[in-house]
Amino acid sequence: MRIASVFDMRPPMGLRRLAVALLAVFAMQPAFAADRVVGANATLDIEPGARSAALGSATMAVDGDYLGLVSNPHQLSSVRYLWASFSHTAYYEDTRYDYASAVIPLSEGQGLGVSFARFGADDIPYIREGDPLPEGSDYNTLSIADWIVSATWGRRLFERLDLGVGFHLLYRDMDQTGWGFRGDASLRYRVVDELYVSGLLRGWTSSATTWESGEFEYSAPEFYLAASYSLPVAYLYGKLNLYWQGAGLFHHEARALDFETDEDVGGRIWDSPLDWLSGGRGGIEFAFDFGLSVRAGLSSFTTFKSVTAGAGLTIAKFLRVDYAFESHPVLSPVHRVSVSISPYLFAHAPKPEPEATRRGGAGSSLLGAEPDEPEEGPDSAASGVAQEGASSSATQDARQDAGQSAAQPAGPAPEAPAPQAPVVQETSGESSDEVLEPAPSGGMYWEE
Repeated sequence: MRIASVFDMRPPMGLRRLAVALLAVFAMQPAFAADRVVGANATLDIEPGARSAALGSATMAVDGDYLGLVSNPHQLSSVRYLWASFSHTAYYEDTRYDYASAVIPLSEGQGLGVSFARFGADDIPYIREGDPLPEGSDYNTLSIADWIVSATWGRRLFERLDLGVGFHLLYRDMDQTGWGFRGDASLRYRVVDELYVSGLLRGWTSSATTWESGEFEYSAPEFYLAASYSLPVAYLYGKLNLYWQGAGLFHHEARALDFETDEDVGGRIWDSPLDWLSGGRGGIEFAFDFGLSVRAGLSSFTTFKSVTAGAGLTIAKFLRVDYAFESHPVLSPVHRVSVSISPYLFAHAPKPEPEATRRGGAGSSLLGAEPDEPEEGPDSAASGVAQEGASSSATQDARQDAGQSAAQPAGPAPEAPAPQAPVVQETSGESSDEVLEPAPSGGMYWEE
């Protein structure tokens, strides 16, 4: 009998290959180590639209600002026309943020949005290491920039519920290049006619960035809540809109704009609900019926030095111009300008609002589908005549039956006669082209 040694007790070939593959992965792990950071791909969170910026950047709650698709993709479920939007923001030290977007209605309750942006600075002077200082202004210059491409989609799931999904790609050109990616998802629910609540899961794919050096960074997902409410003010010929957006629910983040203190502001909602509420933002807007809107807000409830203000004007239904002023407790104020234009509305009249939306009832929809209108033409006219003739015939039969009942003498009720075809009475020697006309007294009479 042969006694097997420990060297003969080897695992099968499949298990050995799996073990080798796992060892290889663990050996390569240091080269692909991921660092968890705060604010990976933070350029995606910069507010591009002037309207939302004037409302304290409560973008999630603002409907109709198609420059805010990154934070508000669910609004694409209510888009009715093709819109192209552009914005320009000038920061300090010649840093600029340029943004362009387009929204396309796909079908009833569904829309697509694409956007392109550049955030960066040009003509930055620099001196190579070891080079002498140049004379005058003869410096070498360079540019740094973040380039962003986004695709968003929104759809109405139910009468009161809208869904939005967005994917964003970022390319960074600095001292070394890098790539970033993030996916977002949002929902909006209509609680009552003019009250909406929305939620955004930012970075559900996680917000990841990889650098030319091989370093990999990511930020964990974050969830936000927002709400909006509209109140018609007939006396002032307009509507008052209120917007609020809360701070993140999952993680700590910088929610106070007052950098002069080192206070830790911005606890989680289950740690300090009041502290979490103070980290939110909001705005108020009054939109007049003739197209003018005035706005004000706070980009952080922790300080009144974060006040924002602005105005917007809609020209001939197809052109919108917005301006925003944003103050900051430490940095310089920021001015934003955005323009939106609709090629469809430029050449066509606006589509009629649905009847439910005009009523403002529970069945109203943000989409604004065209109402059903009665068809016109010979067929519809013939149908109307036929319906009128049928109604007149029914009225005549009913009244003839009533007259016969009144003329019958009292006595036992006779057996019901079998139904007979209606008989048309004609006058002797005359044709049957006679018209049954309503008499002035309410009865019927024959007129030849």
